[in-house]
Amino acid sequence: MAHPQPTALIADDEAPMRDQLRARLHEAWPELRIVAEAANGVEAVALALEHKPDIAFLDIRMPGMGGIDAARQMYEHCHIVFATAYDQYAVEAFEQGAIDYLLKPVTLARLETTVARLRRRLEHTPQDIGAQLARLAQLGDQLLVQNGATAVAKPAYMRWIQAQSGNSLRMVSTREVLFFQSDDKYTRVQTATAQHLIRKTLKELEEELDPDEFWRIHRSTLVRVDAIAEVRRDLRGRQMLSLRGYPEELEVSRNHGALFQQM
Repeated sequence: MAHPQPTALIADDEAPMRDQLRARLHEAWPELRIVAEAANGVEAVALALEHKPDIAFLDIRMPGMGGIDAARQMYEHCHIVFATAYDQYAVEAFEQGAIDYLLKPVTLARLETTVARLRRRLEHTPQDIGAQLARLAQLGDQLLVQNGATAVAKPAYMRWIQAQSGNSLRMVSTREVLFFQSDDKYTRVQTATAQHLIRKTLKELEEELDPDEFWRIHRSTLVRVDAIAEVRRDLRGRQMLSLRGYPEELEVSRNHGALFQQM
């Protein structure tokens, strides 16, 4: 049986995602009390043992121990909800029925549906979902098989930028970003429709972003590769990038000109 005031744990390796889910839960379920937050599965299991939450919201992919392995150690004591950015997991979890899921970024409408299901489930002890978790783990292994060979899992690269705007916080998907450019004490985050300033340095961003998605073209500029429309040389012999959805060109420095060797 659920406590008079239900409790929950949130586990996600990205702090902005924990912040967003916490805020959405406050809207959709004001009486739910978040008793702990974790950045990986190992922390989640330890905190679940300590705080004994009624519900655990677990990101599926986290460094070290992921959400599925953590759930295997927790499902007998609390109800499990998976959060994932990958549709394959979401579809599989939905079909299993006994496991709730949230597709990131979490929308309030989808969360309200999950909350309604959880309210009903809290009237009963957690179900035995061991078989379903084994199936999800198997699915995870299958998703790592690419081109007929088992691939090494990609590091958990940054997927969201947290940008302050006055008294509010804006979540910007890295898929929206055209380029990052250092600007004095800040870094400029440029999308097709807006510009934001963040305090992360370009060096920090370069270490946290997927190198297959973002290239450094200048000591002050990181650009999204698939946003590049054209590379040309100007009258001074400089390589200049044109980006889709952005009117100004970006300069490629001599030190990074080898990225476009055919020119």
